[in-house]
Amino acid sequence: MSIQLALDGVSRSFDGFKAINELSITVDKGELRAVIGPNGAGKTTMMDIITGKTRPDEGSVLWNQSVDLTELDEAGTARLGIGRKFQKPTVFETQSVEDNIALALANERTVWATLFHRRSATEAARIGEILELVRLDGERAAQAGDLSHGQKQWLEIGMLLAQDPELLLVDEPAAGMTDAETMRTAELLREIAGQHTVVVVEHDMEFVRALDCRVTVLHQGHVLAEGSLDHVSANPEVVEVYLGR
Repeated sequence: MSIQLALDGVSRSFDGFKAINELSITVDKGELRAVIGPNGAGKTTMMDIITGKTRPDEGSVLWNQSVDLTELDEAGTARLGIGRKFQKPTVFETQSVEDNIALALANERTVWATLFHRRSATEAARIGEILELVRLDGERAAQAGDLSHGQKQWLEIGMLLAQDPELLLVDEPAAGMTDAETMRTAELLREIAGQHTVVVVEHDMEFVRALDCRVTVLHQGHVLAEGSLDHVSANPEVVEVYLGR
């Protein structure tokens, strides 16, 4: 497998506090990776750096072994195919589920132009495909605002997929979900991986176990341990700084 994302010796300080401290991590193309760690471990800053929201003080962030992401802003990384989903879902609440996906597909047009745009057979098929994948096919005519919290999370993942990103950065998708929604979300992310690279930041260990993937543990801005969840859970340092709390 080829390396899609490589952070090498990345550091970033805020008012003297080192949020990221010589962080080095690689993620393979098509991989599903979970990133865990205590609050303040640097998880959000790492995602901010990958997406061009924050520039590191030192180190490199290579995309497909050729493009240095530290030279791009958020729009530039999005154009490369890096999509980010924040913890709180942001959907067009007064539009139908189907229209939300259509709006995401048609990111070259204005909202009004998109709503009155006549969908091609290809677009309609793609929308149907995404709705089926994110388990919302039966809700396509429902208003997005009427969905449950978990369903809104799935819709936003669908909206990201409509833009066909190479990499999805997903921030705490299981927060606020029911147990059943949590397991369905893990299943969804496992299905998406392979065609897309998926990096998930999460606190819920049951959810991380259900993802059944390689886990990176961050602490004080650098990698403390890496491997399967069983492997990192057996690490005394990980137990001390995170799992034992």
